[in-house]
Amino acid sequence: MGDVLPYEAELLGLVGEYLDFAEFEETVKVFKKECKIKGKPLPKPADVSSKDPLAVQEDLLIAFENGEQRVFFQLWEEHILSSVQDNNLAAQKLEFYLHIHFATFLLKQTMGKADKAELEERISYFKAYLETKGAELSQTTEFLPFYALPFVPNPMVHPSFKKLFHDSWTLDLRTRLEKFLSLTLKARQTPRLLTLFKESGQCNKEMLQHLHQQLVESEHRTMTYLKRFNKMQADYHNLIGVTAELVDSLEATVNGKMITPEYLQSICVRLFSNQMRQSVAQSIDFTRPGTASTMLRASLAPVKMQDVPLLPSLDYEKVKKDLITGSDRLKAFLLQALRWRLTTSYPGEQRDTVLQAYISNDLLDCHNNCQRIVLKLLHSKSEVVRQYMARLINAFASLAEGRVYLSQNPMLLQMLEERLKAEDKDSLTWENVLGALQKFSLRRALQSAMIKDGLIFWLVDVLTDTDCLSDYTLEYSVALLMNLCLRSAGKKMCARIANHVLRVLSDLLGHENHEV
Repeated sequence: MGDVLPYEAELLGLVGEYLDFAEFEETVKVFKKECKIKGKPLPKPADVSSKDPLAVQEDLLIAFENGEQRVFFQLWEEHILSSVQDNNLAAQKLEFYLHIHFATFLLKQTMGKADKAELEERISYFKAYLETKGAELSQTTEFLPFYALPFVPNPMVHPSFKKLFHDSWTLDLRTRLEKFLSLTLKARQTPRLLTLFKESGQCNKEMLQHLHQQLVESEHRTMTYLKRFNKMQADYHNLIGVTAELVDSLEATVNGKMITPEYLQSICVRLFSNQMRQSVAQSIDFTRPGTASTMLRASLAPVKMQDVPLLPSLDYEKVKKDLITGSDRLKAFLLQALRWRLTTSYPGEQRDTVLQAYISNDLLDCHNNCQRIVLKLLHSKSEVVRQYMARLINAFASLAEGRVYLSQNPMLLQMLEERLKAEDKDSLTWENVLGALQKFSLRRALQSAMIKDGLIFWLVDVLTDTDCLSDYTLEYSVALLMNLCLRSAGKKMCARIANHVLRVLSDLLGHENHEV
């Protein structure tokens, strides 16, 4: 164990540095003694200035105010780590402006009548900086005009440089310098072990954020593929059914039975997509041979994609203010317009842009802990406002990123459950709240919360009498119950009322609605 392993000396140095920083004086003594006994060499302490950071900061600020250029930059090089100077963009930008301050200092103090030799010396110092360290910022638009500063005869009257001679510019630069020094000089005293720990934590946080983003994207892709699969499966079953009927029809014609135009029309309606059924069925002339087949082939032609413009941006602060303080009529119109903006946008870039704008501006106040937030409109006294709010939440929940956004408010699920139990079962508010909950049940954490809140018991009671439920309500209630019962915890809940659940499920199996 006495052998020196690679990096062991550096690790011991990190531990010793931290113990010394935390003022474990006795522990440091024992640590050094034991290292010596075991033959473990401790590295020499890093060359860190012993001068108090506050004193260094004060010296730098005094040199800044007195225009002592060489004194300032000598202290700067001694006490600002080279890694910060070379890699920190904020430090590089600040240093650039500091060189401008000292280059123009004499002109500001003497109102343009500075000593020529001393002024030339300062300008030469600034030129040398521009040709060395300052050259890195020459590609930045912000600093490009200042590369001409040394060559302007009277910068005080030049339009590009007049602001440099205002007291406000100097005061602002001093404030930035003071803030930078407070953070940087303090950080330099921090032991490396603590710095490494913070950097590791930040790295882990960024990694988790990246993984979370990947999870959201994967969920979005999964839902897209699932919808496509369900559509293909439905089309396949429909095609098999139509094919069987056509075979029956061919057999009938062999036996001398005629096929009516109405029958052909019904077949074509089933073959076309839902959006085209009515218009296409009415436009086909079944008395002309080949018309139906021509229309069917035309329906398979690929749709030419067209450029979709992005929608103009909104003043979200004003929108949110009106949603909270406006009249019920204004609130209802705004909620409807916001929903239409999302649902009528073209799928793809336009819809993604609308949703991202809603989320980045926290349209529904999901990140706001104040008492008066937009989500509280679910409890509005106006039935119309409640309905339109539920519709908007349901539209959000239809999109994967919308569900992620809504799930970040821990109170929303409870508010929806309360609304579900308070509204009339035949109201549109009730249907949209139910639809939103069904979509939320695709997320595991929200599933667990719903199961824990006893939503399964409530759903089973609702489904006891299916005759009084609309098709939408029935389908979404069954879908929500199914999603919750996929979990082990959900199955255990069902086991508590097994007989009741079995009776309900038996009735649902015999329901005329195939979706159910």
